[in-house]
Amino acid sequence: MEFIQVKSEEEIKVTAELASEIWAEHYTDIIGAAQVGYMIGKFQSEDAIAEQIQNQGYLYYLIKENNKAIGYYSIIPQDDELFLSKLYVHKTLRGKGIARKAVNFIKAFALERGYEKITLTVNKKNIGPIAAYEKLGFVNTGPIVQDIGGGFVMDDYKMELKL
Repeated sequence: MEFIQVKSEEEIKVTAELASEIWAEHYTDIIGAAQVGYMIGKFQSEDAIAEQIQNQGYLYYLIKENNKAIGYYSIIPQDDELFLSKLYVHKTLRGKGIARKAVNFIKAFALERGYEKITLTVNKKNIGPIAAYEKLGFVNTGPIVQDIGGGFVMDDYKMELKL
């Protein structure tokens, strides 16, 4: 398994395609098709990903196995913590330890740079990933509701892993 930093237009395109497929499959039942479409356009389109990488300090990585993109994640440094903005694995490969390997890679990245913790937000109804993050050592630190525009909110839990 490889974690390849997204830099080229082609890698951004592959990431956006994965995002569209994974989000539609996973989140439609949780937040509805309208919010999924809005969030893909605002946060996970090719243009949005390119903007995040070029101007907002996000680092995107493709997760590859046998040279095939099977997922992706995004991190952004924030003061003394590393924020895990996104971590998604293709539905056919969930439950096979891929997220654990990605989190271990992210932990090593954070430790090398002196971060004290890794934080993330996860939808309150996203039960499987919440349990997976807890199994990886993340602790739920409470609810966080964020207005994302378009009449939508992200109704999440904030979780953190102290390093």
